[in-house]
Amino acid sequence: PASERLSCGRGDAMERLDKAALNALQPSDFRNESSLASTLKTLLFFTALMITVPIGLYFTTKSYVFEVVAVHVVLALFVYVAWNEGSRQWREGKQD
Repeated sequence: PASERLSCGRGDAMERLDKAALNALQPSDFRNESSLASTLKTLLFFTALMITVPIGLYFTTKSYVFEVVAVHVVLALFVYVAWNEGSRQWREGKQD
């Protein structure tokens, strides 16, 4: 039994060494292809972001800023007309 345990232990160790040796003997091209694919995916992802984010922000900002500017222009015109109407009434009231 002791010799069986010893040989079992050696067998497990040998299997691990064999697997490690096989992994070491695998062509590095296979590992590089995996790394290359990962790198290309990352590159394509950020390339897509560089294209879509500025364009999306442009149109979002354009529509939002246009609405804000339009509201401010209308409010400014309202204040201008109200101010002139008030000052005209004040002048007419002073002349009477």
